[in-house]
Amino acid sequence: MALGLFAIAALVGSGYAAPSAATCDTVDKGYQCQTDISHSWGQYSPWFSVPSTISPALPSGCEYRMAQVLSRHGARDPTASKTKTYNATINRIKASVKNFPGKYAFLTDYVYTLGADQLTAFGEQQMINSGAHFYDRYSSIARKETPFIRASSEDRVVESALNWTQGFHASKSRSRSDSAYPYPLVTISESPGQNNTLNHDICTAFEDGPSSTIAATAQAKWASIFLPPIQSRINTDLSANLTQADMIVLLDLCPFTTVASPKGTISPFCALFTPSEFTQYAHYQSLNKYFGYGAGNPLGPTQGVGFVNELVARLTDLPVRDATSTNRTLDADPRTFPLGKSLYADFSHDNDMTAVMFAMGLFEGLSAPSVEGVGDEGVDARYTAATTVPFGARIYVERMRCRVDGEKGLQKRKKREDYVRVLVNDRVMPLQGCGADALGRCTVARYVESLKFAREGGRWGECFVGNGTAVL
Repeated sequence: MALGLFAIAALVGSGYAAPSAATCDTVDKGYQCQTDISHSWGQYSPWFSVPSTISPALPSGCEYRMAQVLSRHGARDPTASKTKTYNATINRIKASVKNFPGKYAFLTDYVYTLGADQLTAFGEQQMINSGAHFYDRYSSIARKETPFIRASSEDRVVESALNWTQGFHASKSRSRSDSAYPYPLVTISESPGQNNTLNHDICTAFEDGPSSTIAATAQAKWASIFLPPIQSRINTDLSANLTQADMIVLLDLCPFTTVASPKGTISPFCALFTPSEFTQYAHYQSLNKYFGYGAGNPLGPTQGVGFVNELVARLTDLPVRDATSTNRTLDADPRTFPLGKSLYADFSHDNDMTAVMFAMGLFEGLSAPSVEGVGDEGVDARYTAATTVPFGARIYVERMRCRVDGEKGLQKRKKREDYVRVLVNDRVMPLQGCGADALGRCTVARYVESLKFAREGGRWGECFVGNGTAVL
């Protein structure tokens, strides 16, 4: 199997742009305008800080020893195929509808101008903010260290990494010089057939077999339930004959035209729907991720196994042991996969991050999204796409060294222990299967041991043979 190519690139970008007072997006809290709808756009929500039941602060008596971020790219235009569909849909609606009353009035003069696949100006600023957020959180080690950075080679992913470094560098430069900037970047090819832990491609049973249709089937079942009332209302309002597929286009255009605004101004498309309808839409998008790349797909988490095994190597400072999607050429070279670093930053896509999180077992014990309804569980009790892989999403894996007080006979003793903690968009995810403490942490040794699914190959052997479908 062909191995991926790589390049070391200097990061050259414009100066740091601090968010203005008028923007909906901030470094610490992310996107906070009309949160009753904007936090319900699934993977198209702009990043927002998710409330955490467990405090995300560094526990007393601890110090950070290593921090790893796995980040999604910032907000982008629709994909090439979708932007073509959206444009055609808008043109058809405008040609067939004679009058756009009330909240639809903006459509009278609306012209579709969205591009395809590229970061928006808002998405660029998101990633600058993300780099600043990372530096500020881990400044105790970041002020002395330069992060090792990798990105999958898609333009928007590489550009997101570049923007992230601007924010990191700007925060660092406030208190000290940073002669290491611009930082080196390793890019991993997304060309067909290339091993790449930041972009799935080579598991043929997953890409082309029955597993590839499970998510669409799940979404179709839920769409047949939640879309008809929306379709009926809008067709009545416009004296139109729009389809359920048209409803999804109009729903999608709310987030996409919002993030096309440099400051993330809420789009008039958003006023066409109620908050409860956006909750249903968010569920539709969660089904896509859960049954596409999560536990609802027999080979979904398998796509994240390679990265998890790279994470194990970084946590233990031992060579990568993996026979799945890792690029063995890159991972064997200390220039392109160094060990013993304190800071690591990787940049990827929402689908790949979903697979990684499920391969890590982060959602064990949470309710699976149902194809028949949203459910009334709280955010801590169920999986959602909006709280896990919004535009600019980030997973933080922390290794911390903490003082442990104990007794030996009558004499007190103090020792130190290394722990792992994982945060997803600022929410502490209590680790599963390793005896996590009240702060959601496990010792490094027990955490690594708990990653048995990944360490044993995660069903990779099924990638190149026939594969059955899941029962929805």
